[in-house]
Amino acid sequence: MSPNTNRIAMWSGPRNLSTAMMYAFSARGDCAVWDEPFYAAYLEATRIDHPMAAQIIAAHEPDPDVVASACKGPIPQGQKLFYQKHMTLHMIDAFDRRWMRSCTNVFLIRHPARVVASYAKKRQGVTQEDIGFVQQAALFDEVAGWSGATPVVIDSDDIRADPEAMLRKLCAAINIPFTLKMLRWPAGGNAQDGVWAPHWYAAVHRSTGFDGAEGPLPDLGGAYADLAAQAMPHYERLATHKL
Repeated sequence: MSPNTNRIAMWSGPRNLSTAMMYAFSARGDCAVWDEPFYAAYLEATRIDHPMAAQIIAAHEPDPDVVASACKGPIPQGQKLFYQKHMTLHMIDAFDRRWMRSCTNVFLIRHPARVVASYAKKRQGVTQEDIGFVQQAALFDEVAGWSGATPVVIDSDDIRADPEAMLRKLCAAINIPFTLKMLRWPAGGNAQDGVWAPHWYAAVHRSTGFDGAEGPLPDLGGAYADLAAQAMPHYERLATHKL
């Protein structure tokens, strides 16, 4: 495990409980948070058609080197911890990844069928690249390679089934104290939300804590079923290491 536990880089694809996890860490009181630091840089570099792309690039830092320096730099607001909510798809090959060695890198996973079903409600034409499983597996291997250790993996389904138990396990795994404050947050969003929050975060803005255990897997058909099936090997491989 990395000794740099004061900077936590949490890697997931979209629709992975990632925003709720950011809210949980923000609620601790000793932790600064950053919502998808590389999103604007990713959009600027790829010019991919995403909701609110122009607004995101205008409102957030589009230079990946500037973002990387901040990720490994002084912790904002004089806090003890720095939680960075990263999307795996944002870390494209053109971006320098050396900054990651200054962080404890954790991987947040979710069953592909749930991800595809949730993502498709927010953006049409979802592709394998959009949901981030391939990129997540590659980043996992990269971190394992240079760190010489298996990175921490946590499954969003397990968090929702028992938030306190799983957050206790996570905090122990990354060598920080757990606090019950992580289980509750105020409704209405977080001051650190990205400008994209109105499009993506409606459900979590209504929340004051983690939702309960998820029900049966969604019934996908056609291209969506194929998409989830293609992502499954990557999910299953990381799931063998989950807390």
